[in-house]
Amino acid sequence: MRFSGKNVLVTGSSRGIGAEIAKVLGSYGLKVWVHYRSGAEAAEAVKAEIIANGGDAEVIGFDVSDETAFVDGIKTIVSTDGEFSYLVNNAGITNDKLALRMKTEDFMSVINANLTSAFVGCRESMKVMRKKKFGSVVNIASIVGETGNAGQTNYAASKGGVIAMTKSFAIEAASSGIRYNTITPGFIATDMTDELSDEIKDGFTAKIPMGRFGDAKEVAEAAAFLLSDHASYITGETLKVNGGMNMA
Repeated sequence: MRFSGKNVLVTGSSRGIGAEIAKVLGSYGLKVWVHYRSGAEAAEAVKAEIIANGGDAEVIGFDVSDETAFVDGIKTIVSTDGEFSYLVNNAGITNDKLALRMKTEDFMSVINANLTSAFVGCRESMKVMRKKKFGSVVNIASIVGETGNAGQTNYAASKGGVIAMTKSFAIEAASSGIRYNTITPGFIATDMTDELSDEIKDGFTAKIPMGRFGDAKEVAEAAAFLLSDHASYITGETLKVNGGMNMA
């Protein structure tokens, strides 16, 4: 995979899909800023693995829903590396409840963590990247943002918002040489899905044409492609990594 830039921030990369994205991007020669909010030890382990495999990485910690902290985090990267080439907005939370039981604060907590934080990352990255007229951002949304899901009104709204927001950023940033794209993973095997019962897993698998959960590395490779020079004429796109679900 070919990259013209040199570094990348992957938010929420101490575990799960984010960690795999960080490792894959490190293997392609990018300096990876491994981000965490509370899992410093796990982030250090991801950094160590990237370095052990011949890559370059640093760890950075802040709460993405804290605008000032996010802005300061990007400033730290720029002051350290002299540039900021790529961003993957991956950090997010869930707070599942049926809509009739969901309080406004339950709704807004997920909107702020998943959508508002991605907005801040997209906006601040544009400020920096337009100076070089180069950069690429990938926002990790979800199939739920396209289909909806019972008990996830807040999560679906946040991820659907990410999809629409990405398209708007892509339009505004195109003349500055900056690309914005989205990935919508389907059911991906992670620590969280490992906790599901076999019965629930089988129910989900039956809805997937390819007949299996995805692997986090499959999402990571898709993110690497969209960031890379190989996708230089792709912007505002939503790439579905879901085993054939929601083909429409």
